[in-house]
Amino acid sequence: MSAGSKNKAVQARHSVLLPDGTLAVGARPRMEEEFLLEALRWMMKSRLYDNRVIALQRQGQFGVYSPGTGQEASIIGSAMCVDPARDWIVPQYRELMATVHHGLPLEVISAQYLGKIGPARIPDGVNVLPTQVSIAAQLPHATGLAWGLRLRGEDAVVLTYIGEGGSSEGDFHEALNLAGVTNAPVVFFMQNNQWAISTSRRVQSATSSFALRAGGYGFGDGPTLIEAVTYRMSFHNTTDNPSRYRDPEEYEEARRRDPIERVQKYLTGLGLWDQRREASVTEELRSEIDAALEAAFAAPLPTARDLFDNIYEHPPERVVRQRAQLLDGQP
Repeated sequence: MSAGSKNKAVQARHSVLLPDGTLAVGARPRMEEEFLLEALRWMMKSRLYDNRVIALQRQGQFGVYSPGTGQEASIIGSAMCVDPARDWIVPQYRELMATVHHGLPLEVISAQYLGKIGPARIPDGVNVLPTQVSIAAQLPHATGLAWGLRLRGEDAVVLTYIGEGGSSEGDFHEALNLAGVTNAPVVFFMQNNQWAISTSRRVQSATSSFALRAGGYGFGDGPTLIEAVTYRMSFHNTTDNPSRYRDPEEYEEARRRDPIERVQKYLTGLGLWDQRREASVTEELRSEIDAALEAAFAAPLPTARDLFDNIYEHPPERVVRQRAQLLDGQP
């Protein structure tokens, strides 16, 4: 069996919906139909936003961006399992729409990609930490946050994201080890999308399943490691060219299993989806995205003063002097 065939076999064993939108043999739907419709709406919003801002980035109007194309089911499915009023999300850079579902306004995170410091501030009451681009660096923070919730007796969990490539980073092992020791209520949600930038999953680790690592850290009732086997159908980010390293046949197999199309076909079979409803939902979502982007573009640009604000509660004298010199006496 080839490496590609092995990958297909693994995916088939864990599938619920087949490429034609029918249930796999023995699979039983666990989500109510209205819940599934809501999930599809969020998945479509994620894909539409990806497409829109990638076009803006190509025009020089948006920052470097990492799309979640092909991974929408794991992004949205995981986010819908936690409570925005109680639980926390500690994100990396690819699960943008999970944080939006958790309460972070789309215009706020859009402002971040435009380099607008003030407008990108996470609003009070939104249980989301800032986006982390440095691979796995957010994981110790997630463990610490969860440990703190446990010490304070709060009935809450922390959901944090990582790609399978990030499991090779030291921060991954340190965070999981501490989570096991402290029995912290943290869910490490690993998106095994088969690629660590341009490095195939098959040469990243000798393990047959990344989820098996949970046992080595003594995970039990507190911390959890979930491995979502998915596929990155787009590039790592907008600086990447996957055609230089990706197997076209492997990509076509993944495209055939597009999570959004599978759910749409399944709902069509139930009489809950058709072209008219798809057009209506698409128009509604595009309007929401347009409004968020318009607000982000209209937000004020950063100033030199932003370099110093919100850094120190009581700035040391040298920083006060530097601020005065840079601002040239401005208030």
